[in-house]
Amino acid sequence: MTRKTIGWVAKEAGVNAQTVLYYERRGLLPAPSRSMNGYRVFNDASVRRIRFIKRSQALGFTLKQVMALLALQGEQNASCAEVSSMAANHLQDIETKIHDLERMRDALIPLVEACPKNGTLKACPIMDSLDNPDDQEVP
Repeated sequence: MTRKTIGWVAKEAGVNAQTVLYYERRGLLPAPSRSMNGYRVFNDASVRRIRFIKRSQALGFTLKQVMALLALQGEQNASCAEVSSMAANHLQDIETKIHDLERMRDALIPLVEACPKNGTLKACPIMDSLDNPDDQEVP
């Protein structure tokens, strides 16, 4: 059996070695066994787990949420409904963030368009809006 080093697992999972160590410190990745000389020895399951973490993060799940998903993955009696509920809650959070971002965009567009882009700060509608909150409602 070939010893799979931290460099190998990092390359296979598409992360750097520091990420592997970070996941291990955070408890997302079980501590690997050690070789006689003290080096960490990984396996294919470590790669799958890191890829799971990275895909979850790509969907916007926090590391705390990823940890909960991993815990469910390890439970024999866990149900798809539990995962679905977590994903639905996360989706609602995303929808709220999108709505907030749209409000921010809609507030910034007229300010950017009104800015003469030259002159002093006294003539800057963006700075004026930020300095005089009563003039315009900012999200």
